[in-house]
Amino acid sequence: MANSNLTSPITTHVLDLESGQPARDVVVRLLGQCAGEFYTIAERTTEIDGRVTDLLPPSTIEPGRYQLCFEVGEYFTKLGRAESFFPLVTIEFEVTGERDHYHVPLLLSPFGYSTYRGS
Repeated sequence: MANSNLTSPITTHVLDLESGQPARDVVVRLLGQCAGEFYTIAERTTEIDGRVTDLLPPSTIEPGRYQLCFEVGEYFTKLGRAESFFPLVTIEFEVTGERDHYHVPLLLSPFGYSTYRGS
């Protein structure tokens, strides 16, 4: 099934739970797996609304394992806020081909995070 939107088949949204606001200017890398090794596919920075919608061109995504890596330590340092226990958050997930869009949000605080398979 082809991606019916004009966005990437993999998107993300980072919300800063401490401030209650979208996390702007977080560096996000998308990695894919080939022959057991991960390689960088794209690197973007979250927009003012905390979103990244252009990691890949709008198209069908290949099945396989992917990682989203979020540079959250840099984000908290830039804001001059509390230390972050997690300098890097990596979320690994599997694309099975059963969907045409994978939204992977990150709910973030300096000392914890949560994620889920969004829509």
